[in-house]
Amino acid sequence: MMMRLWVLALAVLPGVVQAQVCEAQAAGEIPAQALPVRGEPMSGGQEVPTRPRFEVLPAAVSVVPGLLLHGMGSLVAGDTQTAGRHFLLQGSGLGLLVAGGIPIAMSGASRRVIGPLYAMTLTGVGILSISTLANLYGAVSPAFPPGQVPQHLPPLELEAGYQHVMDPAFDYRHFVSVGALARLDRVRLDAGVRLSPDEGNLRVRVGGAYRLLGTPEGSHRRADGTALDLEAAALAHRYPAEVFTLAGGELFLRGRYDMARFSPRMAGSFAEMGVGFAMQSYIYTGPVDDILFEQLLFSFGYGVYLGRGGPFRGEAMLYYDHRKDDFPGGIKAGGGVPGFVGLRGRMFLSGPWGVAAELQAGSAVVGRVSLVYALGGEP
Repeated sequence: MMMRLWVLALAVLPGVVQAQVCEAQAAGEIPAQALPVRGEPMSGGQEVPTRPRFEVLPAAVSVVPGLLLHGMGSLVAGDTQTAGRHFLLQGSGLGLLVAGGIPIAMSGASRRVIGPLYAMTLTGVGILSISTLANLYGAVSPAFPPGQVPQHLPPLELEAGYQHVMDPAFDYRHFVSVGALARLDRVRLDAGVRLSPDEGNLRVRVGGAYRLLGTPEGSHRRADGTALDLEAAALAHRYPAEVFTLAGGELFLRGRYDMARFSPRMAGSFAEMGVGFAMQSYIYTGPVDDILFEQLLFSFGYGVYLGRGGPFRGEAMLYYDHRKDDFPGGIKAGGGVPGFVGLRGRMFLSGPWGVAAELQAGSAVVGRVSLVYALGGEP
């Protein structure tokens, strides 16, 4: 238990502090912005942040050498404040990666210290990845109008679709996918089922979340997506052909940060990071002892908002998930077993109808597409 508390503290407490600061900045339901690179005068001598114009040279420098030194494009464009924040973000990620990775290597990945050190290392990798994607987004974002956080999401969403799995370790391929999501002020409830009609393989997950910080998703006053959620879930995955069932519960703390707070260049994008743990068991029908184990959960991603205040609204995100018990499994690597990478999007097109799609790649490749229908709320 102490190890799990250390994992949560090391990876999440900095995000909690940052989220609290962001909450204060968003007081009065006014979208918070980083200090402007250029400003337009207002009455009273104040300036309102404006997005910088697109320039070819800073965009090119953001790639070379910007992929190695994040913020070089902003520096060339004269945006020294954003450049400094990029340098600090990249340096923090490298520092955490080294601080966690070296002790892991020197200790031989000792079980006594691997929990907090692994979480620290993953946090470093996550910050570096977010910094890299933010650097690239900031280079091209001035060329197009940014998306906006959906002002209001419906209280109930139902979805049905198809999932295809290409896994060399299992015979199943085709799945029916159904799910539901409900929003009740600061509480979010969700459930999902994946069923293979041919193999009988069945995965059921039910969960909920409570918004600790940030405006609820269903609020009509939602002007900023920055939030901190505490999530809990239970799952059961039955493998009838292999004659066992995976079942367990999990606790997760997930934070989202609107990158417009980082810089006006990042308007329309967001970063996510979360950490937690799962208690799971392999349950066998034969005379074999059940196996109980713990799993570190960690994820991070970078996404963009879709739509600009009209009926078309949603988001898309590129992400990494450290868990190994889902359909994609873990990426096969020489040292250790990473999780999987994914790209997902969810959007409402017109009225109550929308679509959701997701592509995941680990030891298996998973694709899913669903039709979404919203009940209640405004279109």
